[in-house]
Amino acid sequence: MTAMPSSRVVRGLAWPAMVLTAGLGTRLLPLSAVRAKPALPVAGVPLAGRILRWLSGAGVRDAVLNLHHLPGSVRAAVGDGTAFGVRVRYSEEPTLLGSGGGPARALPLLAADRFLVVNGDTLTDLDVAALAARHVASGASVTLAVVPHPDPLRYGGVDVGADGCVTGFARPGPENRGWLFIGVQAVDAGVFRNVDPDVPCETINGLYRDLVARVPGAVRAFASTAAFFDIGTAADYLATCLAIARSEGAGGVIACARAVVEDGAAVTRSVLWDDVRVARGAVLDECVVADGAAVPPGARLARRVVVREPEREPGPGETRLGDLLIAPLDARRPAPAP
Repeated sequence: MTAMPSSRVVRGLAWPAMVLTAGLGTRLLPLSAVRAKPALPVAGVPLAGRILRWLSGAGVRDAVLNLHHLPGSVRAAVGDGTAFGVRVRYSEEPTLLGSGGGPARALPLLAADRFLVVNGDTLTDLDVAALAARHVASGASVTLAVVPHPDPLRYGGVDVGADGCVTGFARPGPENRGWLFIGVQAVDAGVFRNVDPDVPCETINGLYRDLVARVPGAVRAFASTAAFFDIGTAADYLATCLAIARSEGAGGVIACARAVVEDGAAVTRSVLWDDVRVARGAVLDECVVADGAAVPPGARLARRVVVREPEREPGPGETRLGDLLIAPLDARRPAPAP
């Protein structure tokens, strides 16, 4: 996986965008118990902010973010969008509505016949103006951005015919021969108009699967070789932060606001969130330390997530160090249903 080049900027797209930022981030625990996944800092910039900045570079000026899990953390990270070149409005979801119900609920805010839908937990340098142009030219109702599949055993796939029409969706596994959907799509608003905006609904695993069966050619693929970063797990998150920091000329330690590494501490290939303190004599390698955690003298941690959670009992594979919860960076947590 390569870092995203900063030079690939496409201008001129005036469509609004729906950024899906309401999810629980279960596989990212315990980090997602501190901040919602889109609010996580990625080399000093909130994940959702990086997505919005990329969209702004393509000409997008209006975006809607949906909120459910830790909504205050997303609002604090993004604000009104001014810092990232877009106007941001929020769609509240008291009940988590999923990838189909979220856009359906947000239709009045989007107020457009066509718009982009972008996952709030991935990064890419996809040419979204080209995606939109292909969508309009083909007459499709949905156009999914896809890349050659890097890991068919981990991710599901999109089956695509020679004519570019999506013919189905594959589950992860050895039989998966499809392309990888990278979380960016161009859609017609009509796809969501008959979806109940108060009832959970999924796209790939529901709405689109039915649409493919009912209307051949309604869902099409836009193939590219765009970069793709998935921030599904803590290990993915650390790898993405380090790769982007390298591409932007930063070092191997990413320290956020007011993070302090005392003299005599050793920290390598790690991410320190706001108000973190690493005491003299502590040694951290490939760790993520969340907001407000104070790593004590003499602690030696490698490939760990460190979260200040004084009241929660450690789960499987987790340990406690004072008021800190220590979890394996590579912990396997349940993936979303395929």
